[in-house]
Amino acid sequence: MKTKNLLLLLALMPIVWAKPANAQLMLTLERTLEIAYESSPNMISQKISLENQLENVNLTKAQLKSRFSLSIEPLTYNKGRGFQQLAGGYIDSESLSSFGSFNVSQPITATDGTVTLSNRFGFERNLTRENNFVNSFSNNLQLSISQPLLKKYNANKMGLKQAELDLENTQLQYSITKLSLEYNVSQSFYSLYSAEQSLITAKEELENQQKSYEIIKNKVEAGLSAEEELWQAELNLQNARSSVNDSEVSLENSKDQLKQTIGLDLDEDIAIVTNIDVKTIDIELEDAIEYGLQKRMELRQNEITLEESRMNLLSVKDNDKISGSLEFSVGLQGINEEINLLYDTPTDNETVGLSLNLPIWDWGARKSRIKIAENNLKSSEINYEEEKKSIEIEIRQSFRSLKNLVFQIEIAEKSLENAQKTYDLNLLKYENGDLTSMDLKQYSDQLTQQKHSLTTARINYKLGLLQLKNQTLWDFENNKPVLD
Repeated sequence: MKTKNLLLLLALMPIVWAKPANAQLMLTLERTLEIAYESSPNMISQKISLENQLENVNLTKAQLKSRFSLSIEPLTYNKGRGFQQLAGGYIDSESLSSFGSFNVSQPITATDGTVTLSNRFGFERNLTRENNFVNSFSNNLQLSISQPLLKKYNANKMGLKQAELDLENTQLQYSITKLSLEYNVSQSFYSLYSAEQSLITAKEELENQQKSYEIIKNKVEAGLSAEEELWQAELNLQNARSSVNDSEVSLENSKDQLKQTIGLDLDEDIAIVTNIDVKTIDIELEDAIEYGLQKRMELRQNEITLEESRMNLLSVKDNDKISGSLEFSVGLQGINEEINLLYDTPTDNETVGLSLNLPIWDWGARKSRIKIAENNLKSSEINYEEEKKSIEIEIRQSFRSLKNLVFQIEIAEKSLENAQKTYDLNLLKYENGDLTSMDLKQYSDQLTQQKHSLTTARINYKLGLLQLKNQTLWDFENNKPVLD
């Protein structure tokens, strides 16, 4: 009995330990978009760019704050022999030193200047002419200010402004990429849906052809129809099977395309769940254009380019012109053999320096640079106006196309209804022997085509509505803005 139980346990172990098969991933359009936003290579790349620009802004802000630094020279030893004129001959030299410097530097954002506080402390041991060693401590505390003069271009302010514009531009590009991805994913999703419907239609056609084949086969065997009718029915049946195979291949290809678009593993087993029913929406063209011109992010990107061109023009005008700088420093230095007497007799150090740069002749280089910058600014202004026109044209075209797609859906629905009635009527004729299989095949093909046409018209309307949404940044289905 124990042996039987042991054998039963051993037989069940592979079943218990076996890994469950990968479950099929069911995808709605909303879930597909969620996966795409997280896993799509384009979105991942944009997220990296956005993170870099955020760090760049943090870096620029950090560079405008106080910077602290400490440098240490723990030990420096020198020994040698050299000629000294005052001593009238060669003398030996030997020294030992150790120094450390502490610095605090603070950029002045408002004036583009810099304030620096530094302190250098050290110890030295030197050999005298009498071959005696003398020890000394020193400390030098200094406050200095460096201030550019006669400049309108503030590098500190403009550097921060440029970093903030780059960040905003990247944020805009991130949102644009996300909207573009929404359209591409929706297009791939509906293409997969269309492939599924084509397969369903192909299987229905195969079933119809199988029935037609059985009917004509019975008639031929009963001597009621010519054998040529059976040959045609067999050919129709084979064509229907081939259509099913083609549809299955197209379905798998569409699945791979969708998985690549949203960043899924190609071995992932997926299926989609969706409702393709269309609810048409009344849209006013004037409102759509107004939304687009107010909200489109490409316009803000062009405005950023305009700001950058103005900043560049200001920078170019400030180069190679009369400029100057003011350098001012005060310090207190103490030297003594005893560290506690370091500042018994301190030395005051003051420095004031004014320098001017007066360009005389540059053969027109500055004039040319300014002209180039002015032309770039004009080009940016022209591009901004052209972008507005392009946006309005895009919206007008999408609006007209959407209106036309509504009529196409109505026509496709009516055509499908008529094609279904026509096929049912001619199928009855075929069963009664009043119609050949070749003629019935034509009506069957017509029915299949009308099913495809209705599916395509509905998908095109949904994609057209999504395109208009992306072009205006207004969700017409929910009557709300796309972005805050």
